[in-house]
Amino acid sequence: MLRLLIVDDEEIITDGLYEVFRMRMPDRLDVCKAYSGKEALEWLKRTRFDIVMTDISMPGMSGLELSEEIQLYWPRCRIVFLTGYSEFDYAYKAIQMPRARYLLKTEGFGKVIEVVEEVVAEVEESSQIGSLVELSREQLYALEVMEQAEFIRHLLQDSGAHASDREAFAAELRKAGLRLDPQQQVYVVVGQLAYPDDSGYCVRSGLLRTAERIWDSFLAEQSRRAGIVEKQGELVWLLQPAVPLERQFDGYFARYLEGMLELIQEACQKQLGLTAAFALGGSPSEWRSVTPQAARLRQLLQVKLSGRMAAVLIDRFEPDEADGGKDGLKLPQWTELLAAHLEAGRREPFFEAFHELADGLLDAQIQVERAVEGYYSVALLLHAAIQRWGLGRDIGDCRKLLRLDEHASMKEAAAYLRELAGRLFELKHRSEIARASSVIDRICRYIETHLEEDLSLVRLAEINYFNPSYLSRFFKQESGMNLSEYIDGCRLKKAKELLRNGELKIREVAGSVGYEAAHSFTRFFKKSTGLTPQEYRDSLQAR
Repeated sequence: MLRLLIVDDEEIITDGLYEVFRMRMPDRLDVCKAYSGKEALEWLKRTRFDIVMTDISMPGMSGLELSEEIQLYWPRCRIVFLTGYSEFDYAYKAIQMPRARYLLKTEGFGKVIEVVEEVVAEVEESSQIGSLVELSREQLYALEVMEQAEFIRHLLQDSGAHASDREAFAAELRKAGLRLDPQQQVYVVVGQLAYPDDSGYCVRSGLLRTAERIWDSFLAEQSRRAGIVEKQGELVWLLQPAVPLERQFDGYFARYLEGMLELIQEACQKQLGLTAAFALGGSPSEWRSVTPQAARLRQLLQVKLSGRMAAVLIDRFEPDEADGGKDGLKLPQWTELLAAHLEAGRREPFFEAFHELADGLLDAQIQVERAVEGYYSVALLLHAAIQRWGLGRDIGDCRKLLRLDEHASMKEAAAYLRELAGRLFELKHRSEIARASSVIDRICRYIETHLEEDLSLVRLAEINYFNPSYLSRFFKQESGMNLSEYIDGCRLKKAKELLRNGELKIREVAGSVGYEAAHSFTRFFKKSTGLTPQEYRDSLQAR
């Protein structure tokens, strides 16, 4: 979903355009509004915007000054200048700006709608693979260099050891040809792609290469970066701002990355049919803490996501730099694979891996100690999941889980683990349905009791610790309607109740349901009911 910000110091224009676009393209545009350049900047600090429609001449910060800030922080953002002034110098300055359009207010809503729809189409078209490939060739070439990939892989295995000597570490970065700054903290991103179930290695490799091109093209303008494909197909990236923007705007780069990851998700879905999920460190890490940070982001994806779900998860945890990320447990690689599939709800891949493990446990050549270690590794994995998900009562008697000696043979023990894992998948699926319903109920209750407050998608996402685009998709998926439709329905219901009461003036009713301007409320109410608020109240009194 694209995000549009409307900025004008004339409230009647801002509110009118806000209502028009909010109702016209609810599935394609998340619309926000601001009444000054300063207020617009506050929005830009909070989330990504794809299109900004702004008046050129405003008190305080002009539209041209605002556009310079927009280009600095969200360089892919398109700008539509809207003004009542037709002087050539204004138009000339606006036209010279990249990705900018120029409109006179006298051209009317119809022309404004037409231009914004054209810009929306341009933004969507700009994510087409054909144009992205050309933009990212140099960056892709650098990422494919084997020495760089090996260096990053070793760094992720034990960053504490690699980064302990800063001078030596800086020399290694230079030798590997990486543009990352050893003196500057680094952001870590872990990503997962949900490949088609029937795809083979070659198909997945091709999809992955294209996804990397998409990734690199979106982040080319504002970041220095390096990444690799880790075990089990995870993408791990290390990023730094290309210019020291953090000095001007606290936390900007994390917000920038979040916004770009949303666009990468949409491009992967539209162009490749792939669902992508990302976990991003909410704050930069010291180089020596890269290993534990990457491990934590993997866990975040495992715990928070289920199945093929697109989301951008932000890790707000401040890593303990004294912790080297070593948990002391030397679990086999297949145990980590089983854990990832179990947490993500991937039933078929889990049992494919499990059968491979079970064959190994039953191999006559395996050492007894290794077989016992293998059984208890999986048993502890299942036991931890039962406790973490609170399924102790539902799962029934599982005393034999941690007692290998109660099984007649290793074959019987492996069959027991398989049966228990099957019950876990079924119960987890039921639990996720109930949890999703609970989240929707919580959001709906908040909306119903805070109608007079800011109920923008960005605000609701902040309160519920979601990413805005993910919240929009999640709400529609679970409730069957757009979030904006639900909010409008609640506002209309509350407005009717207050109008029946007769004690409040129309402007007071408007404020009680979240409309700062009475004329915007009147337009909304008449569009919904066919009557103005006063006509509705009069019709009730006439009965």
